[in-house]
Amino acid sequence: MTIEFSLTKRQEELRGMIRSFAKNVIRPQSLAWDRAHGIPEDFLMRFTQMAAAAGGSAGAWGIQGLGASADESAPKPDAADKKKKSAMVNTVIAAEELATGDPALLLCLPGPGLGGPPVRGSGTPEQKERFFSIFRDMSAGLKWGAYALTEPGAGSDVAGIRTSCRKDGKAWVLDGRKCFITNGARASWNVVFATIDPALGRAGHRAFVVEKGTPGFSVGKIEDKMGLRASETAELVFDECRVPEENLLGGEERYQTKEGFMTAMKTFDNTRPLVAAMAIGIGRAAYEYARDFVKENYVLSRPIPRYAAIAERLARVGRELAAARITTWRAAWLADQEVANAKEASMAKAAGGQAAIRACFEAIEICGAHGTIAEEHQLLEKWFRDIKVYDIFEGTGQIQRIVISKRLMPDLKSF
Repeated sequence: MTIEFSLTKRQEELRGMIRSFAKNVIRPQSLAWDRAHGIPEDFLMRFTQMAAAAGGSAGAWGIQGLGASADESAPKPDAADKKKKSAMVNTVIAAEELATGDPALLLCLPGPGLGGPPVRGSGTPEQKERFFSIFRDMSAGLKWGAYALTEPGAGSDVAGIRTSCRKDGKAWVLDGRKCFITNGARASWNVVFATIDPALGRAGHRAFVVEKGTPGFSVGKIEDKMGLRASETAELVFDECRVPEENLLGGEERYQTKEGFMTAMKTFDNTRPLVAAMAIGIGRAAYEYARDFVKENYVLSRPIPRYAAIAERLARVGRELAAARITTWRAAWLADQEVANAKEASMAKAAGGQAAIRACFEAIEICGAHGTIAEEHQLLEKWFRDIKVYDIFEGTGQIQRIVISKRLMPDLKSF
C-alpha cells in the first residue's frame, strides 16, 4: 500500500482559499468572539452559505467531516480526487487552515457535527434519512447535531460510562448525566451512549439518538471555559428520559456483539485526526507569529548565542509541527481507503497535541511580555489558552499512548 504526499491541484486551491479566509476574515474577529463567548449566528449562516455557493455543498471547503454537510453525496470531487478517495484528507487540510483563524469556529459549524459519524456508520437507512434530512436546508435557521459520550466519571475511560438505559415497552428509559458536550444544548439531536449494565463493560453499551424536546431530557450547565470560549460546551441531564425504540442506533440486532462500544471507537478513529489537524493549525499560527516577531525584532545573522538559541527553538517547533502534519495526513488517508486506522489516529492525536502545545509555549517565551500583555499580541495569549484542551478531549495524550502501545504490542497486559 502506497501513500501520495503531494496534493492535487484542487487540494492546493482549497488550502490557499481557506488559508486566506482564515487570516483575513476569521482571525480579525476571533478575539471579539472569544470575549463575547460566542460566534454570531449571522456569521455562521453567511459562512455556511458561502461554502455551499463555492461548490454545491460545504464539502467544497473540505469541511463535511466537521459537520457542515449532511448530504451523503457531497462533495463533488474532481476525477483525481474521486480516484484517490480524498474526503477525509480534504477535511484535515481544511481543519488546519480554519484553526489558524479560530478553532472555535470549527466546533460551532452547523450540521450533524461529531454526531454525524456514528449515525453514518451505524444507523439504519431509515435513521440516516431521518436524522440527516434536517440539515439539508438551513434557510429557515441553523441546526446542529452533537455527540454525548463523556460523563463526570468517565471521559477517556469510555468503558466506564454510567448513564443507564432500560427497555420499557416500545421505549428506552435513560438516566444519567453527560458533560463537556460540544453544541449539546443547541443540538436538534444528540447521539447518546448509555449502558444496560455497567458490569458488562463495553458489551453493555447502547447508542441512541435523543432529540431535543424528548421527555426527561434537559440541558444543565453551560461551561465557562478557559479556552475555545466562542464554542458551546454543555451538560446534558437524563431523568427517566423516554427515547423511542426506533432511535436505538442501528436497531436491536446490532448489539448482540460489542457494536455499541465499537460505534464510539470508530467515531474516534475519524475525529482524532481532525482534532490533531486543528491543534496543528493553532500551533502553526503561534509558530508563524513568533517567527515573524523575531524577524522584526532581531538580526539573527549576528553571532549572538541568544539569537542562535531562538533560531534553534523555532526550528524544532517547525520540525515537530511538520512531522505531526504528515502523521495526521496518513491517518486521514487510511480512513479514506477504509483501512483500519486506530493506531495511526491515536499517533496523530498524540503528536499533534504535543507539538502544538510546545509551539504555543515557545511562542509565548520567545515573544516575552509582548506575547501576553500588549493588546496587539493578545492573539498569542488566546492560542495559548485554546491549545491545552487538544491534549485532553477525544482521548487524553496518556490514552493515546496506551492505544498505540496495545496495537504495537498486542500481548501487553500491564495496563
